[in-house]
Order: sequence, then structure tokens, then C-alpha cells
Amino acid sequence: MLRTDPSVRAACVLVREDLPGDRTLTAYVVPLPGRTPDPELLAAHIGRQLPAYMVPSVIQPLDALPLTANGKLDLAALPAPTAHSRAAGRPPRSAREEILAGLFSDVLGVDRVGIDDNFFALGGHSLLATRLVGRVRAALDTETEIRTLFENPTVATLATALEGADQARPALVPQERPATLPLSYAQQRLWFLHRLEGPSSTYNIPFAVRLDGPLDTEALRQALHDVVARHPALRTVFPESAGGPRQHITAPADVRLPFAPEAVDEDKLPDRIRAAAAEPIDIEQRLPLRVTLLRLADDAHVLVLVIHHIAADGSSLAPLARDLGAAYRARVRAEAPTWDELPVDYADHTLWQRRLLGDEHDPDSLVSRQLAHWKGALAGLPEMIELPWDRSRPAVPRHAGATLDFAVDRATARRIAELARTRGCSVFMVLQAALSVVLSRHGAGEDIPLGTAVAGRTDEAASDLVGFFVNTLVLRTDLTGDPTFLELLDRVKEFSLSAYAHQDVPFERLVELLNPARSQNHHPLFQTMLILQNHTPAAPVDLPGITVTGVPVDPGVSKFDLSFTFTETYDGSGAPSGMRAAVDYATELFDAATVHALTERLVLLLAAVTTDPDRPLHTYDVLTAPSARASPSGGPGPSMSRPRRRSQRSSGSGPGAPRTPRRSATPPPPSPMASSTPSPTPSPAASPRRASVPRTGWPSPCPAPASSSWHSWLSSRPARRTSRSTRTTRPGACPTCSTTPDRACSSPPPRSTGASPAPRCRTCTPMTSAAVPPRPCAPTP
Repeated sequence: MLRTDPSVRAACVLVREDLPGDRTLTAYVVPLPGRTPDPELLAAHIGRQLPAYMVPSVIQPLDALPLTANGKLDLAALPAPTAHSRAAGRPPRSAREEILAGLFSDVLGVDRVGIDDNFFALGGHSLLATRLVGRVRAALDTETEIRTLFENPTVATLATALEGADQARPALVPQERPATLPLSYAQQRLWFLHRLEGPSSTYNIPFAVRLDGPLDTEALRQALHDVVARHPALRTVFPESAGGPRQHITAPADVRLPFAPEAVDEDKLPDRIRAAAAEPIDIEQRLPLRVTLLRLADDAHVLVLVIHHIAADGSSLAPLARDLGAAYRARVRAEAPTWDELPVDYADHTLWQRRLLGDEHDPDSLVSRQLAHWKGALAGLPEMIELPWDRSRPAVPRHAGATLDFAVDRATARRIAELARTRGCSVFMVLQAALSVVLSRHGAGEDIPLGTAVAGRTDEAASDLVGFFVNTLVLRTDLTGDPTFLELLDRVKEFSLSAYAHQDVPFERLVELLNPARSQNHHPLFQTMLILQNHTPAAPVDLPGITVTGVPVDPGVSKFDLSFTFTETYDGSGAPSGMRAAVDYATELFDAATVHALTERLVLLLAAVTTDPDRPLHTYDVLTAPSARASPSGGPGPSMSRPRRRSQRSSGSGPGAPRTPRRSATPPPPSPMASSTPSPTPSPAASPRRASVPRTGWPSPCPAPASSSWHSWLSSRPARRTSRSTRTTRPGACPTCSTTPDRACSSPPPRSTGASPAPRCRTCTPMTSAAVPPRPCAPTP
């Protein structure tokens, strides 16, 4: 491509790593006699023909390319690029570029961005990309999507791509309030499940911090009231009216927030915190927030906040912690807090979202267009995928869970980041592809649906609100045809970018549209969750004179069968220093040893695919030596002599159709392994623990929780493509409205009066501390 420019006689391109971990796509060009190649013009020339990630970051002119004695290119003799040859750093040339450069800088948190600087090379990821897209809509009144940013990740290329773009969607502004305020789509499902179960702790989000120092309890009480007054979502109850559930926002003056210090002994503190976290919240009768202040001594307290999931999500941590600190600092001075008025509230977002999506009967509406996309994208999706279960599924799941910690080493984490950058995708996409391969090797087939969460705050006006904005996406990975890992990444990227472009459809509506077999014992559309935590850590709650320390809360719950969470860590220079990871698993299905083996194999595969990504998938050795010796079937799991059951699969054909491996009463032999490639170092030792709050403190912004169990038996035989799918009979009609599973049940269930609390929702990880870096997510693809 470079040699097609009239100023270039010869050229070569390679990846250099002149600084550890800093790999740069570098081009060397030799000019034609009498010509002087301009690196900036050459970069623009390539950018018109190739994707942005294939445009060299550095273009270095040379008098001649160095050659060996045999006349071949001498790579070792190529000089390190000089500073002036970098295309990055050019200032904006137009008002549009100037605005975009400012938005890049603000979102990325850097001082200055040149028009050729790559958004993702500067630390951008899918969550920040979502935020930038919202800022671009607001600033330029131009419609865009995440795909556009992935394909045009520099200010210069994005400005060109936005020329002639459609006008932006309507901005989130205060809405005219109807007489009856409906629930948001995300809230509707939680309300329905609350009505089905009765008041329970299933969807409680506990947040506990220890406060050491001279605490002004009256100032804290007033500060909490200030925060509740500022964020209407925290003072909303959800009664049922003639037309269904509605939002009733309590006036600030009518808020009664019980708050009285309760003395407790240090040795009884964990039990008291668990009791506070497990106490049900009746969202139809009471505020979705409960406060408990435990006094250990005059200068030692523990504050326990419990918020119902219907009123908050992971991204709510930053505004909540910031506003609580600001209000307390004002109240200790006997002043009311002074803060900028929020432009909108959660009720405005509810009404705006409904108007934005439009009428499903209008084929030109946003919701109709996006539903049409999802109907095609998820056609023939497997109802369940098979995994190495240790036990058959109970008829009524208890959602009991545990968490196992593991880690990705520094070298592998850096290669993951580099592979994502050079392939023009994201770190999340690399993780998604690798996890899909591991699940496939354990019997899941070649059509792997995974769930992930998106923050749902697509408009900048929602960024400082407390509320339940999060939405769920179903990401489908096609492993058919034994592609190379690079080819698999391209498939993952294509599906994921389309998913992000159609993320406005509520997950609940998507389930109704696709109408999978309705069963309380498995989560619809997917059963494995994948999250990459990449929020900027929220500042700790700043209380003057008080040392704030996180206190763990142990819910012991897993909403999904498996839920993998990764958190990137960085060294002082900003380079990846590894990944902390955890997997929440249903203890009704899995033993710790089974999950431990899965995590080891995932880390092993990540090391292999990032070392040599251009190999067919079947050549990667997923099994570690110890696990291969322990299990000839490819993984721990149920005894092959136990009764086997057929998997539930939807019908369909074509590349995306589900394929289920046949089972045999005889354990199959191990899958073929590549012997020519040495196995990378196994993962660090993983440590099982009870499902507990991650060290980061706040829940993931996650999907509206649903019953998450499925009832098939696994053969751990590696998936092959010559299988037969079988579909079982759907469950019976709804006991409340007699609706068959082929129709959506429109009647709310009768209110339950059961007093026994259900397990806490593990869909959102509970919070422990705003004083430590949070682990909320918006999955970041």
C-alpha cells in the first residue's frame, strides 16, 4: 500500500518494541529520486484504504533499506524511529477536530490529544467508547455509534467519518410527567420477580464501610438525607395501581430514613452485618434504601447501606460516594451542601427511553429496527450450553454460590492488550473468544452465547445519576469451521460491534421476542456471564477526620451458572501488570475443583493464543498436564456412569445452528493436543472462597436478574460438529394466568407473603467499600 504512493520507491512495515511492552507498528519508506515522502500524508493515504489499526503509528523515511549479504532485508539493522517521524501530535485543523480532540482528552483523562492519536492506544476501551459516543452526540448533534469509533479511532479519521452523519437522537432532557409514572423496562422485571417471591434479600446490594475517628453521627444522618433528596431513585416506592406497577416518588420532606447507632461487639460484627444485608426490602411499601449504623466504640463505627437493585447499579457508586462525602463535609460545618443541580432524574430517563425507542408497531421506530437485528442475530440460539457439571440441576434452584479467585500474569496480560490493539478489537473481545473456546472444549458446542452488561447510560446527562440503567447483551460466538484465533477475533468483533450498536433494546423485551422455552430452572438466552471491570476507580468517601475502610459482605449467591469477572491492573508507567479475575459459580452444580480446572485452562489458553494467534483452534492445548492425567474426558465433572440427559437446544440450521456432542457411556479419549508448541506457564494458584464482595467494593452494572438454572447433564467430551440436537417439552402453563409458554404472561403474580428471604442477587456483586477501587462493570467489550 505504501509503494502505491508516487513519492515512495520501497517500503517495509514491522512491529517494533523499543521499550518493554510498547509495541508499535512502524513503517520505513525509501523515496523516489527527487521526492520527499511526508509521513503525515502517507498515513492519510493508508488510512483511506485500510482500517485504522493497520495504519502505522510511525513512518520513518530512509535513504535505503538495509540488506544482508544475501540481499534480504536486515531487520536488525533498521534504526529506531526518530521522534519527529511520529504522525501523532498534529493539532486540530478544523472546529470539528478541535471539539473531538477536547472530548478525547476529557474522556481519556489526558492533557492533550493530537488528531492522529489512537483512542484505544491511549487507554480507551468499550466503556469509555460508549461515554465518548454520548459526548459526541451531545457536542456535535451528530448520530454515531461505537462501531464508527472502532473503525475510526483517531480525531482526524472520526471527524471525516462524521461528515454527513445523521442528526443525533433526541437528548435526555426533563420530560413532561404523566399522571401515572411507569417503571423503566429494567425495573419492570425486578418488580415482577419481587411480586413472585415476596419481599426478599435476593436483589439487595449491601455496602459496608468502617469509620474510624470522631464521627459526627448527626451530620452523617443529615448527609444521608441530603443524598436521598438529591437522587429521587432512592426515595421511590413501587406500588401497584389499576394499570400495573408505578413509580411513586416520595417528597424529600416526607422521607423518613430510620437512623440510630446500634451498639455491637467486635466479635459479633460479621453476623450483624450479614443480618443487615439479608433483611428484605419491600419495594412496594418502603424506600429502596436502608441504613444501619453499628457502634463499636465512641470512635469506631460501621455504616451499612443496603440498596435494592431496582434503585441502583454499579455505575451509581461514583455519584453516591461523591455526594455523600460532599454533604457530610457541609453538615459538619452546620451548612447545607452546595452542588450543581442535576439536569434530569431517573424518572426523566424512564420516559425518555420509552419515547426514544418508540412504538414496536412502527417499522421505522428505533425499537423495531433493533428488534429486527436481534431476531436475526440470535436465530437458532442454543437454549442452554453444556458444561462439566458435577451434579444434576435441582428443580428449584436456591442460587447458592461461591467465588474462586485466579489471576492472569503480567506477560499474558500485556500480550492480550497488544493483540487487541493490533487486531483493532478490545481486551474484552480477546477474553470472550478465549472463554468461548474453553467452554466449547468442555462440551458446549460451537455456538456459544455469553451474557455481558452495558452501563445503559447512553446520554451524558445520565452520568451523575443514581439509578438502575444497566442493560444486558447476548454475545454469540461462532466457532464453526476451525478458524484460527485471529479469524475468531474478527468474528467476535463483528458480532460485538453490532450488538453495541443495538444495545437500546431492553433485555426483558428481547426475551419476550425470542420466546425461549420458559422455565424457572435456567436463565434465558445464556447461562454464563463475562465481565471486564474497567471503570475508573471511584474516589473513596471523603469524610474529614475519618478513616474509611471497606468491610466485606458475604452473600453466598451465584445468579448465573458461571460468571467470570476480570479486572485489569497497571504498573506505575501505565502498562498492564496483570489481571485479577474471579469466577462466581453455582455450588448446586459445580465443585470447587471443577471450576478451578476451568480457570487454569482458560489462563493456559490465553497464554497460548496471545503467543501464536494465527493457529487453528484445534491445535491449542487447553488441558494442563495435571488435569489431563486426572480426567481423560477433558475435564472434571460428573461421573460418566450417572444417568445422562439430552440437552435442550433450539432448532435451526446453518453456521449459527447449535451443535451438541453425542454422548457415550465410555469416557472418550483426550482431545488432540499440539505437541510442537511448549505449554505456557500454568495460571497462579486459584483460591476458592465463598461468594463474597470483590475487593473493589461495588456491584457490577448487570442485567435485571432472572432465574438462572438449567437442567441438563454434561458429558465433558470435547465438542465436535457431527452432533444431533434434541428439544425437550416445554413447561406447562402459567399457574396464575393459564398462559402457555408460547405466549408471554401479562398478569403479575399474586403478592407472596412468604417471610423466608431468598438468596441475594449475585447478578450485581455486592459492595463493601467506597474506600477501595470499585469493581463495577460495564462490560467492556
